[in-house]
Amino acid sequence: MLEIRTAGDPVLKAVCAPVQKIDKRLRKLLDEMAETMYATDGVGIAAPQVGVSIRAVVVDVDKKTRYDMINPVIVEREGSAIDVEGCLSCPDLFGDVERAAKVRVEYISRFGKKKTLDAEGLLARCIQHEIDHLDGRLFIDIAKNITKGKPQRAKE
Repeated sequence: MLEIRTAGDPVLKAVCAPVQKIDKRLRKLLDEMAETMYATDGVGIAAPQVGVSIRAVVVDVDKKTRYDMINPVIVEREGSAIDVEGCLSCPDLFGDVERAAKVRVEYISRFGKKKTLDAEGLLARCIQHEIDHLDGRLFIDIAKNITKGKPQRAKE
């Protein structure tokens, strides 16, 4: 399991560099990120959260469909929704965050294939949250409020 960096660590505030090369080393990092995410009961994790300043995220909101996204870019946003978010890098903090209700994201797969994904609900929220990490932004930077301890309505 990798060490998760927490708020205050400079790597979390840096804009990440695009991935230039997809190789075994990157795929190993993605697998280790996923292992760390599952072990900490997360639904998404971004490379800077484990100290690597590159544009790569792993998302799995239903523990069935894992998306490894390299150089992800949101190309369309639709609607708006406010919901509670938390973050592995901000332990025990939660807040209401407004995000697009639906997104279309383009990314490169772990095997170098260009992909497009249309997402809504928790998946769309998670993708936006993780891409924010790649731009040096934490949910606590944009939340309408912050509370300590998990609110009853927080999503798993």
